[in-house]
Amino acid sequence: MLRDAVDFTSLSRVLVIKLRHHGDVLLTSPVFSVLKAHYPHLELDALVYRDTQDMLSLHPAISNLHTVARSRGKQSVQEYLRGELELANRLRERRYDALIHLTEHNRGLWLSWLLRPRIRVAYSNRRSLKKLWKKSYTHLVAPGNPRRHTVEHHLDALRRMGLQPAKSERALVLVPGQTAEHAVAKHLAALGLDNTPFIHIHPTSRWLFKCWETRKFAELIDALHDGGSAVVVTAAPDSTEMAFVDEILRNVRQAPFSLAGKLSLKELAALTSRARCFVGVDSAPMHIAAAMKTPVVALFGPSGDLEWGPWQTPNVVITTGHACRPCGQDGCGGGKVSECLQDIEVAQVHAAVNRMLTR
Repeated sequence: MLRDAVDFTSLSRVLVIKLRHHGDVLLTSPVFSVLKAHYPHLELDALVYRDTQDMLSLHPAISNLHTVARSRGKQSVQEYLRGELELANRLRERRYDALIHLTEHNRGLWLSWLLRPRIRVAYSNRRSLKKLWKKSYTHLVAPGNPRRHTVEHHLDALRRMGLQPAKSERALVLVPGQTAEHAVAKHLAALGLDNTPFIHIHPTSRWLFKCWETRKFAELIDALHDGGSAVVVTAAPDSTEMAFVDEILRNVRQAPFSLAGKLSLKELAALTSRARCFVGVDSAPMHIAAAMKTPVVALFGPSGDLEWGPWQTPNVVITTGHACRPCGQDGCGGGKVSECLQDIEVAQVHAAVNRMLTR
């Protein structure tokens, strides 16, 4: 029994902060579900980057979703400071009893002092601000273990407070919403796929060193077509990712259906929820597919599959036996190409997809 366990019945409002990328934010969704399941009276708010808000918006356990720009961008100094002041005032008006900070971002540090909640939880900080960090929080969570999934590491914040999540409560939560569902239904109808089963392939990542070869993706698509499967390819509306997909399409014998660059994140979730199987690399769309309970075939190279693999959905994770992986490096020697990923064979992936289709 923890001597400093939190009395959740004495809390009213909790703020959870996660200032990272899309997949990281989605992997915090069970934190809200667990808190609400055990203590329905709590009002749970989240603070995330503005571009990642679709990962948590419509979550049934979240009362308010606060957002902040990832950077100042083209804003003037005055506009930026005005936005920061407005955010600070909104947060102060909520009068939080507890703050759970799920990164080492310094914004969480100064918010712990500005908002002064009675309970302040964060991961241990081993950097230069270690002493100040320690003074700023009432409960510090042990650093993550690379052999432990990120979802569990997020839930460790609750364990540190004295709340033990049940296994049945740890599922990812992502709600596409009716607007996204209707938009995807129209896209599929336009492609002639409204009643046709399909395989969803998202070959890209914002990090090129996590991507498989375009030639091998093209061979996989041809093999799936030869087996009678319809394939829908997606990608973010980013010039680099679109160029990657274009290269794949130039090398296939029969072009797949493409919605590359045409879907929002919510629409991507609505699409993949209809797929028989998702195929991709370590990326936010892979986590989205897992959240939608779509069977996943995921290719992992330099990133850790134990820490970042598909969560609580039928899956096959394909890696190679390179002794140096997972290294987390930006390609071998920083060259943007990861041999551990490129050495994965098309036949391996094709066989894994077939296992998912006939499981």
